[in-house]
Amino acid sequence: MDTNSVTPPGAKGASHADNHKQTKKATASGWIGSALEYYDFFIYAQAAALIFPQLFFPSGNPKVAIVASLATYGVGYVARPIGAFVLGHWGDTHGRKTVLVLCMFLMGVSTMAVGLLPTYHSVGMLAPTLLVILRLVQGFAVAGEISGASSMILEHAPFGRRGFFASFTLQGVQAGQILAAAVFLPLAYYMPEDAFNAWGWRIPFLLSAFVLIAGYIIRREVHETPAFENEGEKGAVPRSPIVDAFKYNLGDMFRVVCMALMNVIPVVATIFGAAYAVQAAYGVGFHKSVYLWIPVVGNILAVLVIPIVGNLSDKIGRKPPIIVGALASGVLSYLYLYAISIHNVWLAIFASLIMWGIVYQGYNAIFPSFYPELFPTRTRVSAMAISQNVGTTITALLPALFATVAPPGSTNIPFTIGSITLAVTIISAIAAWSARETYRIPLNQLGEANARPVEKAEYDRLRAESVANARAS
Repeated sequence: MDTNSVTPPGAKGASHADNHKQTKKATASGWIGSALEYYDFFIYAQAAALIFPQLFFPSGNPKVAIVASLATYGVGYVARPIGAFVLGHWGDTHGRKTVLVLCMFLMGVSTMAVGLLPTYHSVGMLAPTLLVILRLVQGFAVAGEISGASSMILEHAPFGRRGFFASFTLQGVQAGQILAAAVFLPLAYYMPEDAFNAWGWRIPFLLSAFVLIAGYIIRREVHETPAFENEGEKGAVPRSPIVDAFKYNLGDMFRVVCMALMNVIPVVATIFGAAYAVQAAYGVGFHKSVYLWIPVVGNILAVLVIPIVGNLSDKIGRKPPIIVGALASGVLSYLYLYAISIHNVWLAIFASLIMWGIVYQGYNAIFPSFYPELFPTRTRVSAMAISQNVGTTITALLPALFATVAPPGSTNIPFTIGSITLAVTIISAIAAWSARETYRIPLNQLGEANARPVEKAEYDRLRAESVANARAS
């Protein structure tokens, strides 16, 4: 067998130690960059559920204010498909590194600007207008993050270990969510409510200045992937990767759109769940500081589970964890919402830990390797970015839908929202089941019509060899 077909392209002249160092460096860059960028993205999500209804919208009708605030959260996702087209093209034509640095700057500047906005009481409708514009910039920026970081790690990873290393992209995302909630916790707990509403909520947004500086320092040090550089040396970098993606990879792009609907689980857990539990109009009455522990503890558990599931997918394949995670987390959404409805904070925390912290990671840990493995190097970032962001855009509009079909005062909210959630996760599971398995396909054959997986015995041998080389280096 040609071993170059199973080692990272461009690594032919490098030692095992050098290859392993590049893998670790790319993984660390993807982890830290994703954590920093998603800190920015999710502090907005926390604020949209907890404080923005009172600050940026008319206070005469609290029900309308809740729906409008959650809608601005979804607006950020509306910009993601546009960002995916632009940033995906950039990543496939100019490289993974450059697109990740660009994403970082756009996200950091727009997040800091949110922290400087005047409120509705000061400038009227100009306040929500500016909020929507900055949320659009955030959505545009984040559109290239996961696909760029996942592709970078995947293209550096040794054969048989792609699932493990790529999973750190999402571990970084979960860490960013922990940081986002952790910044709000002491503010919401220790500050008087009037002070928090007046200026305390701005602190997490303004701290993005440090996020931006740290992210730039980290990402400027990472090298471009050997796979992308080899495409350039061969003259194979497409002039229009988006056109090629739609021409040759449309079926798999549709599958990714459907699988990405799994974003409904964090939407239910952290956005609608937060509004349902905290907003006075719903009458549940969880305190902000208490409820913020749910995403913190759930994400801490996810950080521990993700690499375990990623490593498991290198042994049993990508599809089984995704299918099981989708169906089981959809069922568990009933329990989570029911716990909130009966005002049982401990049961809500427990249900969140099981649904989101453990079961959902069957999907969450796998898609950073599975999605880019479905596409060839020349269109990988574009195809993944466009299809993933279309799917997440659809689910990000769900909080406003949930608040509309199950507004404050509705009966049986857990059954209504839980049923919608389960239906969506079933669609995701079917899409994963219909896709081809990719974990045994060599890197330089991924996404090709004639790709053939390595025989299981040979795969096990090569995987064991890559693990031994990593340990030796």
